[in-house]
Amino acid sequence: MQQQRRQPELVEGNLPVFVFPTELIFYADDQSTHKQVLTLYNPYEFALKFKVLCTTPNKYVVVDAAGAVKPQCCVDIVIRHRDVRSCHYDVIDKFRLQVSEQSQRKALGRKEIIATLLPSAREQRKEVEEKRIKEHLTESVFLEQMLCQTGLITMVILRI
Repeated sequence: MQQQRRQPELVEGNLPVFVFPTELIFYADDQSTHKQVLTLYNPYEFALKFKVLCTTPNKYVVVDAAGAVKPQCCVDIVIRHRDVRSCHYDVIDKFRLQVSEQSQRKALGRKEIIATLLPSAREQRKEVEEKRIKEHLTESVFLEQMLCQTGLITMVILRI
């Protein structure tokens, strides 16, 4: 008796979508950030179609907003911010990446990516650096406490 090998039925909207990064941050004072790349990964055994949608398409240019990804491959999607004005600072825009099977129309999965335009990279980097220093100090104190506790435990074991 020969069994047929069938691919499981894919349910609309449930397929995990793998894209990196999941957030885009543009800086008004740093033109190098006005163009960013999203990488869409296809870990599956079948080809995927994709489409990029945006809540504010007049602010962005998406190069190759639709296309295909071969099985176990990835594609880069270039996104350019084209309306860098102060009235857009700190506004959260959204991109939606929809994927479907190459031969089907229904969306099998989707992922939202948020995009924000911030006024200054320098200010943001300063905040990030301050946060990193705080985290490093916290980790150092924690490690020191752990070493002290471990040392005490070792000394207690050695005395016994």
